[in-house]
Amino acid sequence: METLQKQTQENENPTQEQEDILEYNFSNVSKHPDETTLMLICAEAGLTKEETCKWFRERLAKWRKSEGLPSQCGSVMD
Repeated sequence: METLQKQTQENENPTQEQEDILEYNFSNVSKHPDETTLMLICAEAGLTKEETCKWFRERLAKWRKSEGLPSQCGSVMD
């Protein structure tokens, strides 16, 4: 039962408040937060490091696409 609860929690999307915190940090602090900044964002949003990293990866891909760039990082020569 505990494993099922954990899986359910991991699959939930961030709340609107958490989303606002993540979006603020993405837009105003860094699109590529370093380890210390990432841990501060985790603490502020109340999310795990994995959840926060996943959100930043997905948000960065969305941002890159909106800028006309490939969704994955790579050389401009690719």
